Amino acid sequence: MESPLLEHNENSDIGEEKTVKSAVKNFGFESKKLWRLAGPAILTSVFQYSLGALTQTFAGQVGDLDLAAVSVENSVVAGLAFGVMLGMGSALETLCGQAFGAGQIRMLGVYMQRSWVILFITALLMLPIYVCSPPILVLLGQTSQISTAAGKFAVWMIPQLFAYALNFPIQKFLQAQGKVLVMLWVSGGVLVLHTFFSWLLILKLEWGLIGAAITLNTSWWLIVIAQLLYIFITKSDGAWSGFTWLAFVDLFGFVKLSLASAVMLCLEFWYLMILVVITGRLENPLIPVDAISICMNINGWDAMIAIGFNAAISVRVSNELGAGDFKAARFSVWVVSITSVAIGVVAMIVVLSTKDYFPYLFTSTTAVAIETTKLAGLLGITVLLNSLQPVLSGVAVGAGWQSLVAYINIGCYYVFGLPAGIVLGFVLNFGVEGIWSGMIGGIVLQTTILIIVTSLTNWKKEAEEAGSRVRKWGGSVAHDQ
Repeated sequence: MESPLLEHNENSDIGEEKTVKSAVKNFGFESKKLWRLAGPAILTSVFQYSLGALTQTFAGQVGDLDLAAVSVENSVVAGLAFGVMLGMGSALETLCGQAFGAGQIRMLGVYMQRSWVILFITALLMLPIYVCSPPILVLLGQTSQISTAAGKFAVWMIPQLFAYALNFPIQKFLQAQGKVLVMLWVSGGVLVLHTFFSWLLILKLEWGLIGAAITLNTSWWLIVIAQLLYIFITKSDGAWSGFTWLAFVDLFGFVKLSLASAVMLCLEFWYLMILVVITGRLENPLIPVDAISICMNINGWDAMIAIGFNAAISVRVSNELGAGDFKAARFSVWVVSITSVAIGVVAMIVVLSTKDYFPYLFTSTTAVAIETTKLAGLLGITVLLNSLQPVLSGVAVGAGWQSLVAYINIGCYYVFGLPAGIVLGFVLNFGVEGIWSGMIGGIVLQTTILIIVTSLTNWKKEAEEAGSRVRKWGGSVAHDQ
């Protein structure tokens, strides 16, 4: 006869084994949900990022001035507009995601139209930046020749600004419903057409910057039109029920959340871009600027993965909170955090193991390659941190914490990180390594605070607040259904 103690231990072991198997099974199930969203979102980001990159490549075949004009307009003027518009549109990640989770499907179309109104007005307010870009670029340190060429190209690119105003709300509308494959196929198809017509107009017909403007504007508007046709024809499973005057109701609350989203995202979007500008203030800056530009290029491509997970976790959290399932929302945060950190570790290992080789993919100058290799350690740390930080920001968007994170970003990035980088780089003479190290300190601080905030979150209370948010801004719509 077995002793009661032995029998108890065996039962305990069986219970623990079942618990472990259940946890692994749930982790795998949630991972599938995340990858179904993140995979297409990553590829969509890469395809849309490639539109501007390909235009720059073809412009570079025409001449140095054409390349500089397209590069400066893309990174400074359109880069500013892209950040603001994407940030303003990100309010829909919270609202559409939570409404979809709550089963208030028709509200998604109304929310998208409200966002169109707000972003169209924002685009009008940003028009002077495009029209007056030459003196602004001179003020930022560009030569008058480059500023004039980039300013002329910026005026031609005004249609792209209004394409942004429509595109980002459409994307958040589709993401909230998990219709990410639609965005993927549209962006992929447009990229193929963009490549052909860029070659035809810019090189074959020798239209230069005019050809670049025509192809880039047309490509962005093709993305918008194709997505709209899908929504109008399919009705997006009931999420689209036609244009309505409700789009002009409760705009103030939308503006507040949109502005908070824009501030939060732009403070993150511009932080490492400032690194290149500050490095240009060093003595003999040419080699450090080239090296840091190579590192930021690699970091930009790596960021596409993080952006995909940012979109995926935002949808998962907002959907589950809208549905009132706070435990599922909390579990999803854990799964995506573990997954993204694992990818970040792999990316860091790749950067460090290829540090003597990857610089030569971008430069033939030995001095620049050596400087880039020196910075590889800092790049490795940055890609690791940037695997988790955007994910935590996605959690914040899904839960509607944009205002809180905007304040955290100001404190960590611009009150702590940026001054620390300036002190280390210029006062203590550590150069570009010091500037970057100080700014990494800001990312570490911000990530740490977001980890603490996420860990201490009362997810049950967040689910209740999501429900009240849906009722507050959607009552009139729900009543009409």
